[in-house]
Amino acid sequence: MAARSSAGDAALRRAAEQWLLWDKNPKTSAIVKQLVAEGNAGELQKYFGSRMEFGTAGLRAAMGAGISHMNDLTIIQTTQGFCRYLEKNFSDLKKRGVVIGFDARAHLSSGGSSKRFARLAANTFISQGVPVYLFSDITPTPFVPYTVTHLKLCAGIMVTASHNPKQDNGYKVYWENGAQIISPHDKGISQAIEENQEPWPQAWDDKLIDSSLLLHDPYATVNKEYFKDIQKQCFHRNINKETSLKFVHTSVHGVGHKFVQLAFKAFDLSPPFAVPEQKDPDPEFPTVKYPNPEEGKGVLTLSFALAEKDGAKIILANDPDADRLAVAEKQESGEWKVFSGNELGALLGWWIFTCWKNHNSDTCAIKDVYMLSSTVSSKILRAIALKEGFHFEETLTGFKWMGNRAKQLMDQGKAVLFAFEEAIGYMCCPAVLDKDGVSAAVITAEMASFLATRNLSLSQQLKAVYDEYGFHITKASYFICHDPKVIQQLFDNLRNFDGKNTYPKSCGRFKVSGIRDLTTGYDSSQPDQKAILPTSKSSQMITFTFANGGVATMRTSGTEPKIKYYSELCAPPGNSDIEQLKKELDELVSALEKYFFQPEKNNLQRKTE
Repeated sequence: MAARSSAGDAALRRAAEQWLLWDKNPKTSAIVKQLVAEGNAGELQKYFGSRMEFGTAGLRAAMGAGISHMNDLTIIQTTQGFCRYLEKNFSDLKKRGVVIGFDARAHLSSGGSSKRFARLAANTFISQGVPVYLFSDITPTPFVPYTVTHLKLCAGIMVTASHNPKQDNGYKVYWENGAQIISPHDKGISQAIEENQEPWPQAWDDKLIDSSLLLHDPYATVNKEYFKDIQKQCFHRNINKETSLKFVHTSVHGVGHKFVQLAFKAFDLSPPFAVPEQKDPDPEFPTVKYPNPEEGKGVLTLSFALAEKDGAKIILANDPDADRLAVAEKQESGEWKVFSGNELGALLGWWIFTCWKNHNSDTCAIKDVYMLSSTVSSKILRAIALKEGFHFEETLTGFKWMGNRAKQLMDQGKAVLFAFEEAIGYMCCPAVLDKDGVSAAVITAEMASFLATRNLSLSQQLKAVYDEYGFHITKASYFICHDPKVIQQLFDNLRNFDGKNTYPKSCGRFKVSGIRDLTTGYDSSQPDQKAILPTSKSSQMITFTFANGGVATMRTSGTEPKIKYYSELCAPPGNSDIEQLKKELDELVSALEKYFFQPEKNNLQRKTE
């Protein structure tokens, strides 16, 4: 055992010494030099134990030294691999080029920042004769897929860790269709990164790009064209000009402030009040524990205070890279209601369809209209589609699936009006095949302004949607677990619950009527017991259908150490006993936690507010 351990230590040391030959960032190389000098195997394991995995979400990890972190060298290596992979796939790469955007993240101790990483990536492509459209300033994530489509480029890179903690960064990749990559591209890129680890001759000399004819700045053009394109979703300009409704906006120390202000201007809405402490980008995110508006009221404390001071009734909150949107509304009681992702999805789906219907008198056109949502999101769009006569499709979790499916449908001449996921992500405009918190914010503001002319609040309209299409009550949360073995064991137990290869038949008092396991490809509802949606052995995901009409999905997160669950009870139109439905769902969720998660036995940490 000792011999194997010392062999492992020697391998780590060799990896660190190889790193030092290649790393020209003085801060990260100093960290590694010290670790090698101290011979600290435990610390070396942390930095060199395993390379960051390049998946369909690209990369996401803490900034720091070594192959397991985001830093100058891992960005160079990743981009070299990506460049070689694109050369293989596009004969016209050197004609069309790529776009690169970045957020405002920075990490002083390792010298890493989104802007620095974006410049090094640009330098890698330019050194190979590939044109690069590098944004000269911070930009929302949706502007990158927009630019790929608008300029007909081969690919896009966004350097961002979205709403992750401040020490993290990420590298998100889009294909030529303007959607995030899906398999097998992730595997192909990953392989190419492994084959291109030694930095190319000019890899570190990023000053070269400033004088290169291959460097272009799309900032001005894209800002003009994007705001022109989203105006196609503006249907009530006169109401917008006149509305007395006031809005507060927070960008939570991220990139969104300027762009949401411009979006309001494009729709002829008065600008929202910006939360002064949070409107400017700050990589420290000093006023929030987590820079994620999905975490609830804690992130919105300063927004509530500003809204009370200025008499605003609605709060719009973007996450730091402005691809997500949270919305809160002041109720008549004086309390604030923060809408869940599913509730805002219901409102936006209703609104966007209503606007489409009012502007399309041709009743035949509805057969070519589609809306999409992910399989863990509320089924409310399905209920609206059934009643109104348009198509609804469900995809796997994540906008990579919805973006790619939307593009396929659009290429067939279909109109994809809207797509959403419960994690506060909305695609309201076909010009961006990804979630977009900027267009979602201004479209929500127009919807609220329109409803105000009918003396309706967003909450009242949500109830009207549920009255018409059936109540859809949802509850979602997560447990934190840092041990992959425990997570594997938990899901293995569910697959061998009553003996080998038998799933649970009940969860407490709730009878299980159907099971779909998208890790193994099993679906009890299909004649051949094979799931229709694509399966992935690399992530865990099981959906249980219950005899009472409830549905619950348990899955692992691709970017965080979480086991998430999503539950929903759908009632047919006319069943208006919402309190009874809520009680039933609460009891189902309690049973799910107690019998399926077993948090005490598995030492799981609950989500805290």
